[in-house]
Amino acid sequence: MIIAGDIGGTKTNVALFHTNGSEVGPVVRQQTFRSGAYDSLEAILKEFINGTELKISGACFGIAAPVIAGSAKTPNLNWTVSAESLAEVLKIPSVGLINDLEATAHGIGTLSDSQLLTLNPGDSTRGGHRALIAAGTGLGMASIFYRDGQYILMPSEGGHCDFAPHTPTEADLWRYLGEKFGGHVSCERVLSGPGLFNVYCFLRDTGRAEEPAWLAEEIKSGDKTAVVSSAALSSRCELAMKALDMFVASYGAMAGNLALLLMATGGLYVGGGIAPKIREKLKDGTFMKAFTDKGRLSSLVASIPVRVILDDKTALFGAARWALGIGG
Repeated sequence: MIIAGDIGGTKTNVALFHTNGSEVGPVVRQQTFRSGAYDSLEAILKEFINGTELKISGACFGIAAPVIAGSAKTPNLNWTVSAESLAEVLKIPSVGLINDLEATAHGIGTLSDSQLLTLNPGDSTRGGHRALIAAGTGLGMASIFYRDGQYILMPSEGGHCDFAPHTPTEADLWRYLGEKFGGHVSCERVLSGPGLFNVYCFLRDTGRAEEPAWLAEEIKSGDKTAVVSSAALSSRCELAMKALDMFVASYGAMAGNLALLLMATGGLYVGGGIAPKIREKLKDGTFMKAFTDKGRLSSLVASIPVRVILDDKTALFGAARWALGIGG
């Protein structure tokens, strides 16, 4: 059996899989943990395996952080994760520790049509490199290079590159966030769960729309991002709708940038926890309009297939595939 994990800033999914050594079998047991409730990944794993006699042959964990020399410091959690320490907890010789978007990329090839939402069919006959972008607690990206019939995966920390405004309002947003966060404004400050709420606060604080009292109360007592998103999707609040519209346009623009950077003629995939929850908004054209608005190369970007990953276990299965050496 093998253990695989998808380690995010909000939640951590861990699963135990049967395997015959060459392919990932069915899930034996799976558990979701609230990441912030634990002081380390080791603590989560100890709880997961507590009281069981498991014969584990391999393990891999995808984590929302840059992984360097088998170690990672998570930007959205106060954790330092070491592959060596994880191996000690699991009592096996070694453990794979990879970026969470790399884990997702390993799982893409196994997805069926029912696990994907097509925003743009594009030209699917060409193949070629693929790109992956995923907004959740943070913003992740990965490149999937195609060479000699195989996909070669490369993680990225592109979510922390500079946010580029496209409109006067977005320029005002950039200035607002620069003042709020002390200078550098990354894409993640806009394109993430906290980022959506940042956009909402910008529109509210600059008087572009009024915040109703009922929504202010809901924000105080609930998940800020979820409350704003729900109010927007149900068309109950103009301010929330404007925030989600601006968020989705910025998401599409950044996805288009990534597709150009990688010449992703094989497709752009949208992962992460946010996209499936706002799928109806993603389908209204706002995302694709910004995605394809690339001047002289707009027609090229418009020919790239764009698909949303609906299965939130893709990274988990991708990590399991990596543990068996069959990812990509």
